[in-house]
Amino acid sequence: MAIKIDTPLSDRVVSSLKAGDEVSMSGVIYIARDAAHKRLVSLIESGKDLPFDPRGQIIYYAGPTPPKPGQVIGSVGPTTSGRMDPYTIPLLEQGLRGMIGKGYRSAAVREGLVKHRALYFAAIGGAGVLAGQCMKSAEPIAYAELGPEALWRVEVENFPAFVVYDIHGGDLYEEGTSKYRATEDLK
Repeated sequence: MAIKIDTPLSDRVVSSLKAGDEVSMSGVIYIARDAAHKRLVSLIESGKDLPFDPRGQIIYYAGPTPPKPGQVIGSVGPTTSGRMDPYTIPLLEQGLRGMIGKGYRSAAVREGLVKHRALYFAAIGGAGVLAGQCMKSAEPIAYAELGPEALWRVEVENFPAFVVYDIHGGDLYEEGTSKYRATEDLK
């Protein structure tokens, strides 16, 4: 059974979630990929305001496709998160509390998640249409000229994800690999 969470993320929610937890999130999240992240970090480095307040927020690493008639947004599958690793720590320092994507994160990012009390979630790869159906409103709020790589503000309802890295150092990928190896050793 998925744990229902609302955004922005509170300290209580972040502290309570553990690697392996299945969540169903509702509220506002932001969507951004590489090009938008580069611009966000450039603003941070130059001491300028960001186009959104990252405190308590979640960024979903995705590039939405155009919506079909009657849709809010098109398919929104996760992109490889490691490409955002160079930009993650500055955003965590600004209060970002979660990221959604797919794949492993660097040791520096995993340490940053513990230090800055943030979570990394995995979205279900190959289910971009399902993800899009969980989105009730979507609008680009910065860098619209980047098309699908713009910074989007999206309202989600029951968006499914799994906690991969938690603030306690939990690592779903490592735990899953260890369980698999233990099962293989029994054969």
